[in-house]
Amino acid sequence: MSAKTLMRGTHVLGEAAIRAGCRAYFGYPITPQNELPEYMASKFAKMDDAVFIQAESEIASINMVIGAAAAGARAMTSSSSPGISLKQEGISYLAAMELPAVIVNMMRGGPGLGNIAPAQGDYFQATRGGGHGDYRVIVLAPAYGQEIADMTRQAFDLADYYRTPVMILGDGMMGQMMEPVLFPEPVDPSSLPKKEWVVNGSKGRGSRVILSLLLDPPREEEHNWKLARKYQAITETIPDQEMYLTDDAELVVVAYGTAARIAKGAVHRVRQSGLKVGLYRPKTLWPFPSKPLAKLCDHVGQFLVFEMSTGQMVEDVRLAVEGRREVSFYGRPGGVVSTPEEVAAIVSSAYHGKSN
Repeated sequence: MSAKTLMRGTHVLGEAAIRAGCRAYFGYPITPQNELPEYMASKFAKMDDAVFIQAESEIASINMVIGAAAAGARAMTSSSSPGISLKQEGISYLAAMELPAVIVNMMRGGPGLGNIAPAQGDYFQATRGGGHGDYRVIVLAPAYGQEIADMTRQAFDLADYYRTPVMILGDGMMGQMMEPVLFPEPVDPSSLPKKEWVVNGSKGRGSRVILSLLLDPPREEEHNWKLARKYQAITETIPDQEMYLTDDAELVVVAYGTAARIAKGAVHRVRQSGLKVGLYRPKTLWPFPSKPLAKLCDHVGQFLVFEMSTGQMVEDVRLAVEGRREVSFYGRPGGVVSTPEEVAAIVSSAYHGKSN
């Protein structure tokens, strides 16, 4: 596909995953991401080297991912909020066993079963590990169809390089929206770097074992510190963000994903009114790009966090600015999506409140 193709977000993600060398998908249906497993099933049925399984549950599907990852495959699963909750124990296992995998969460309203409308209430779950133990998951937050394609390729590469699970965090609106995208050239799975650590089924000196049960406390402690060093290296290497009209901004809106698209429209509106407002959009939610945000404190007077939730990323923003500047919040949870006009009114009010 050398020309741009008009596709919905879930199909973009599926095509990008296949082009990234994904040959193992395991999942269980849940709205609003069902078009993704549907796409994978349709494509994999025509491929001799690919495996698609609709598992009996979310718990089964994440454990199938563990097996495929341990065997060296580029493996993926996807779900929406309640389904991701059920996968958390398996994600913790993946992190402990240092297995690469890609997990997609197209968020919906919650908590509980909630509804199928787009929301951003899973930020804490994604960025704080979500399951048990001392571990982290790399979290990528696309905002546009092209970023879905690009970040899906990036997710598989990061997962393999760091031997860790990577989550792509979207939402129901992003998954259903159709946009033109340009896909990268496909990867031949046989050309990928060899994984010397994969289980090989052999016995004796050449055998390899992957496990997360370490009954000796000092050995478990050593393993935890090893993981911690890896997470520190990730924190120093991959944080990414978009800064829009921030050079002269006196107020900066911080938002990610779909909320950032809405916020960018709001910034356009208030700029036309003469207000010096910009947008800071984290592309990686973990590690959170704190340093560039903190640097903005040199000239930005206040920050306004906009989320499609009751406020979760606001904590990371406050940690980044370390009390140097005021951080306020505006959000709507439960699948209610704000308009750019609505957010612009909130931004204008905050801006003039600062001036006064």
